[in-house]
Amino acid sequence: MTPAGPLAARLRLARSEGVGPVGYRKLLLDYGDAERALAALPARARAAGRAKVLRIPSEDEIAAEIEGTAALGGRILMLGDPDYPPLLAAIHDAPPALSVLGDPARLNGCCVAIVGARNASSNGARMAESLAAMLAAQGITVVSGLARGIDAAAHAGALRAGTTIAAVAGGLDRPYPAEHTQLQDRIAQYGAVVTETPLGVAPQSRHFPRRNRLIAGLSLGCVVVEAALRSGSLITADLAAGYGRTVFAVPGSPLDPRSRGANSLLRRGAILTESENDILAELPDAAARDLFSTGGATGPSTRPGGLAQSRAPWPEPPPQAGPEPPREPPGEPSDIRQAILTLLSFTPTPVDDLVRRCQFSTSAILTVLSELELAGDIETLPGGSVVLPSLSDGG
Repeated sequence: MTPAGPLAARLRLARSEGVGPVGYRKLLLDYGDAERALAALPARARAAGRAKVLRIPSEDEIAAEIEGTAALGGRILMLGDPDYPPLLAAIHDAPPALSVLGDPARLNGCCVAIVGARNASSNGARMAESLAAMLAAQGITVVSGLARGIDAAAHAGALRAGTTIAAVAGGLDRPYPAEHTQLQDRIAQYGAVVTETPLGVAPQSRHFPRRNRLIAGLSLGCVVVEAALRSGSLITADLAAGYGRTVFAVPGSPLDPRSRGANSLLRRGAILTESENDILAELPDAAARDLFSTGGATGPSTRPGGLAQSRAPWPEPPPQAGPEPPREPPGEPSDIRQAILTLLSFTPTPVDDLVRRCQFSTSAILTVLSELELAGDIETLPGGSVVLPSLSDGG
């Protein structure tokens, strides 16, 4: 089996142990191309203090993944490819590799996410289906996660009138839940199914936050129909807000626990949504969408005027009192490493907070974070947070 040229090298790098989305970009920046980065990776991992041998997929493994994806009728898109969705590429932790079934061009359209509870009420499912159908009829692609309940209703509604995207947690050949296999096939026929998980991998709890990141990153806005206070739907809404996307919520009865998450979002500033008109009124016009999706925006601080600049429901944290403390020179990597590890815990910490609290330059901190991830001492989570690894697999 022979690898498929530059794609194989970049995919090997993306699939290598300890190389996350941010680390992937940094390695390409440091070494210029994937082949040089792969050659340097073992020594770099040892220098970072990794005790175990770093696992890098073989060329045959990667060739099998590329050929297997093609045999399904799918395609692999790498960050930087012309067909990689530009709105997703604009986020700081964009996935290095996407596997897509269906039409990759669907990922580049005007997309709105609709997410919610798996144990949805009849009214909630009907609302999600109606919103999706009305948005799809307006040429908007509805994005959801193929789960039971609200997700399935949103996909079904969109397929009645237009198109939809399913962001999934496992490999393209492992539909989840199993009863949605036919739904996934229909979505691939009339829209697209996308994942960053390799072929053949069954979804695990740690894959779902990545799936939620795809939903948030692909979409101009995120609509929560029903959700508990602690749910993946609220994680998706938090990610969407962090990426500068507009968050919408459908109000529900305070007597129904499934409404508490959406009602909480409304208290935090999400846009109250009773019909598709509430969503359409907040989406940018075509010119602003083009600007936002072609590199003219990289996050909340640089959103174009059409994207509800002041409506993000989670404002930036207030600035610290007094002048910003002076930065120390880069310093010894061991000093920076110790300072970072002292600040970290088993609770996710935003990278911005580390930069603000460490007295070292941003570039030095990011370099050490990349080395710590490579060494297996930390894990980078969707949304730009880092965590000590013991509890990070809990999903």
